[in-house]
Amino acid sequence: MFSKKQLIKLLAPLIVEQIMAVLVGMVDVVMVAAVGEAAVSGVSLVDSISVLIIQIMGALATGGAVISAQYLGKEQPRDARKAAGQLVSVTLTLSLIVTLIAIIGNRRLLGAIFGKVELSVMDNAQTYFWITALSYPFIGLYNACAALFRSMGNSKVSMMTSLVMNIINIVGNAICVFGLKMGVAGVAYPTLFSRIIAAAMMFVLIQNRHNSIRLNSMKSLVPDMGMIKNILSIGIPGGLESGMFQFGKIFLQSLVSSLGTASIAGYAVASNLVTILYLPGTAIGLGLITIVGQCVGAGRLSEAKHYAKSLIGVNYAILLVLSSSMVLFSGELVGIYQLSGQASRLSRDLITAHSIAMLVWPLAFTIPHTLRASLDARFTMAVSVFSMWAFRIGFAYLFVYIFKLGVMGIWYGMFIDWIFRAVVFSLRFKGFEKRAISV
Repeated sequence: MFSKKQLIKLLAPLIVEQIMAVLVGMVDVVMVAAVGEAAVSGVSLVDSISVLIIQIMGALATGGAVISAQYLGKEQPRDARKAAGQLVSVTLTLSLIVTLIAIIGNRRLLGAIFGKVELSVMDNAQTYFWITALSYPFIGLYNACAALFRSMGNSKVSMMTSLVMNIINIVGNAICVFGLKMGVAGVAYPTLFSRIIAAAMMFVLIQNRHNSIRLNSMKSLVPDMGMIKNILSIGIPGGLESGMFQFGKIFLQSLVSSLGTASIAGYAVASNLVTILYLPGTAIGLGLITIVGQCVGAGRLSEAKHYAKSLIGVNYAILLVLSSSMVLFSGELVGIYQLSGQASRLSRDLITAHSIAMLVWPLAFTIPHTLRASLDARFTMAVSVFSMWAFRIGFAYLFVYIFKLGVMGIWYGMFIDWIFRAVVFSLRFKGFEKRAISV
């Protein structure tokens, strides 16, 4: 169903978009740091909440993308367009509810989640939270439309819109922080404005009559419980999986914080750098939602499996280059952050161990996208949540407190989590043709 040219056209923009997101995140951190430590801390606290919310909305968008892609594979564009309307409707409803909770709860909500923090940190967090909370409906709409474009095999639109959004964000930060001296609000308002522009762009573009999936009338937004149920059958498990994953990371962060300054710094830098290794696999996973979804909808299950295997192979080829480069140049990369000698050595050791363990990562995290696209989302959720808490967190505490392995023990627990997922998901993938379900 897909030629090599079509696959490249789908996947290349996704990889570029992932890279842009990471680079812009790094630039944002540098700009926030200019405001002061209290601002950095406040923004960091709110971002941990925002990431959780955005991931849940992203999982919902994935649910809509799977349903739409399957209808396209069935050559039922009318149903695909109907699913698009339901996805937008559900996403806006959910995001508006979350925004109201965030605005009304604000300081009380931050205090309940993070406990007592310095007054200056809480003041900055409160300001940043209420401004960025206003952007949740817009980032939700953007994600929903981006997922729908990917369902059509068109990822260039979201890449270009993301580029515009990120440019507005960076330029706005520079003007508001360095020019207007607006403090933490100078970081929050550009985020809000950039997301409004991106959502408006995508909402206009998704209505184009040349799109096989489009919002061609307000009628498509009227709730259809059957269609919504199909979307939520993937979106809810995906959202729970993402939510539990984020909560698990917060647990591990608290464990790291108990190991001393060198461990905190070394872990933070290593975690930041190895993010680069995830980018190709994340992009390929998003592409597989479209590819496998359309193949399953068309009843071409062996083709879906073939594409999944081929793209996992591509992921391994890219990882071989990236992981080798990461190990070879770890000294130079860590040196950018000007860490102490102890923290620098620890960071390099963590990067080396992580780069080797990436041999398991595609099987653990790319295959699940294939299963979700065949409506097997409940299984991936159950395995992921169990593995996260039983292995990644359970073994991390065991290795740190019992075996005294320090911060490296946290990553050993993570590697065990990866191995378990890889084994279980690989076995599940073998029976793909028998279990794949079409809407």
